Amino acid sequence: MTQTTTDRPSGRAGGPVVPVLAFAGIVVAVMQTLLVPVIKDLPRLLDTAPADATWVLTSTLLSGAVATPIMGRLGDLYGKRRMLVTSLAVMVVGALVSAFTSDLLVMIAGRTLQGFAMGAIPLGIGLMRDLLPRERLGSAMALMSSSIGVGGGLALPAAALVAQHSDWHALYFGAAGLGVLAIALTLLVVPESPARAGGTFDLPGALGLSAGLLLFLLPLSKGGDWGWTSGTTLTLFGAAAVVLLLWGAMELRLSAPLVDLRTTARRQVLLTNLASIMIGVSFFVVSLVLPQLLQLPAGTGHGLGRSMVVAGLCVAPLGLTMMFTAPVYARLSARYGPKSTLVLGLLIIAAGYVGGLGLMDAAWQTVVTSVVIGAGIGLAYSSLPALITNAVPASETGAANGLNTLMRSIGTSVSSAVIGMVLADTADTVGGVAVPTLHGFRISFLIATAAVAVGLALALFLPGGRPSARLRASSGEDVRPERAETAPHGFRGRVLDAAGRPVARAEITLTDRHGRRAGATVSADDGRYALAVPARGPYVLAARAGGHAPLTAPAAHAGDGRPVDLDLSLPGETVPA
Repeated sequence: MTQTTTDRPSGRAGGPVVPVLAFAGIVVAVMQTLLVPVIKDLPRLLDTAPADATWVLTSTLLSGAVATPIMGRLGDLYGKRRMLVTSLAVMVVGALVSAFTSDLLVMIAGRTLQGFAMGAIPLGIGLMRDLLPRERLGSAMALMSSSIGVGGGLALPAAALVAQHSDWHALYFGAAGLGVLAIALTLLVVPESPARAGGTFDLPGALGLSAGLLLFLLPLSKGGDWGWTSGTTLTLFGAAAVVLLLWGAMELRLSAPLVDLRTTARRQVLLTNLASIMIGVSFFVVSLVLPQLLQLPAGTGHGLGRSMVVAGLCVAPLGLTMMFTAPVYARLSARYGPKSTLVLGLLIIAAGYVGGLGLMDAAWQTVVTSVVIGAGIGLAYSSLPALITNAVPASETGAANGLNTLMRSIGTSVSSAVIGMVLADTADTVGGVAVPTLHGFRISFLIATAAVAVGLALALFLPGGRPSARLRASSGEDVRPERAETAPHGFRGRVLDAAGRPVARAEITLTDRHGRRAGATVSADDGRYALAVPARGPYVLAARAGGHAPLTAPAAHAGDGRPVDLDLSLPGETVPA
């Protein structure tokens, strides 16, 4: 049997790759956050009605939701670095369009282009999986996954300072400059991954998913203005359900779909994506509530009367803490697994919100709340790419993480709609102006706590097991190779290097004919491995180990109860044992 080379490089990417990719993620977050300090002034700045001004924010949400899974799939097919640079380039063009206009329609067009940058997060995670050695992968993906919160936390006070002391268009020039810098660094430092998925781009699937997402997210974003029970809102929700069902039926019939729904339906992927929605809800609640609490006048009785810049500085620890939890996550995940780390993160988020119910009387108390919730969200967000990456083939990393990022965006959209409605319904009218109440803020925190509880329940049903019992996309610390016992109905053999010496701690994965992972193990000290198969048929065994070129080899099992002896050579040929 001859070797089929994988598209995965040997994992010797240079040190700057991780900070450069994380910087790209932070730039994306900056783009999302830069308008927060001027939201309330947009109608005046654009000379339009408040309902029309909200399209400046809604357009970015919609385009980002559509672009994220599509760019992930394009990255799997044509190169993740290429699509990452493309996403950032479109964002730069959109930022420059917005920087030179105060016309509403042109501004919306620019903001729509900026939304395409959201695809950079899953593409960066995919590049890390393809380029980095196992011992660096956990903390790297954790940092990339958390970059959306890190950038948001850091950008809020900076954007507030610019908006307070300069023309608000300078925000867009700044975003464009950061985007150009991210593109230059990516081209200079990050090599292209040679990993490619088979098949062609599913254009009908992309159009169908785009239509379904637009029909769903549009009423979710505008339902507060249109009325949640209005004919327009209900019709769009109904149309979204029909379109997405038809899209799903079409995707299941294709050999190379935009989103492999069979993979998505696996318990680990499905539950992780559902938990991601809940984490997105909880993350956005604190981002909505604390800045308003801090900036409300003290005369309201519960407002803290702080300036826009001070409010941004008080909330900034939310993102900073997320950044500092990335290395902590890597060590915890290496020892206990990403499921346990996700559960721990959700418990910390819940503690932050419950404690925050009584910490709304001073600015320093909001800082404490931000730090605790940020630590929990950092751990939870860091766990998500490892859980997804462990459950999908390498050729689907970009698309799978793109879908997971989309789930987080849906969570933030739901949070924005629900919390906006709660704060509006509980507001008091003071001098003809609706003012959020302390009661509304506390209800918002309780909603976030409920979302975390649902996420925790979902996380507890994720497949368990110690990290050593499965292939993990996290730090390689404390990996204990499994005992290579006889597999009476599967494959067995040894992993060898080019000189015929045994390779210990090599990761071996088994993939079926549909590209679904059917098993995984780690070679013992003498290089031996054993993998059971669920059924007869063709399979692909992939082996990789630090310091060796990876191997992908086709194999078949007759399903006759007898093991197939197969030695795997790194690099070299696959030979009969």
